Amino acid sequence: MSVVVRTIARILLPMVFAFGGYVIMHGHLTPGGGFQGGAVVASALALVLVAFGEASLKKYKDLLSALESLGGVAFVVLGLIGIPFTFFANVLAGVGGLFGQSVPPGPNPGYLNTAGTLPLMNWAVGLKVIAGLGSVVVLFGLFGGEDDR
Repeated sequence: MSVVVRTIARILLPMVFAFGGYVIMHGHLTPGGGFQGGAVVASALALVLVAFGEASLKKYKDLLSALESLGGVAFVVLGLIGIPFTFFANVLAGVGGLFGQSVPPGPNPGYLNTAGTLPLMNWAVGLKVIAGLGSVVVLFGLFGGEDDR
């Protein structure tokens, strides 16, 4: 692709990755979540494919496969942790740390660490969607045909 497209892609990529991470991280407070944020980050991988060619993504094929597996396993493990601790006993609500604080009553500005395992599960879904859609983008690059430049 042309120098202009590659330069604009280099400028936009960090912003797209940051926005995707923001959407994943705030999914329990605002519209969005793991799937939406993962799709945003995967669109950045499509931008890499268009701007820099398939050779730039081919080396990440194994990493994407490992991230997809990690996201699936993390989602299942966090779900299984969440069932006995938060559903049956609700002991993790309000303990702070990894599982968050209790939600303050009434209107609030949206405290980030107040949803138990849900934000962590959003990250797991985000990893799985990034890797899954990223793998599709890599396959488009590998089997997409000849370049028409």
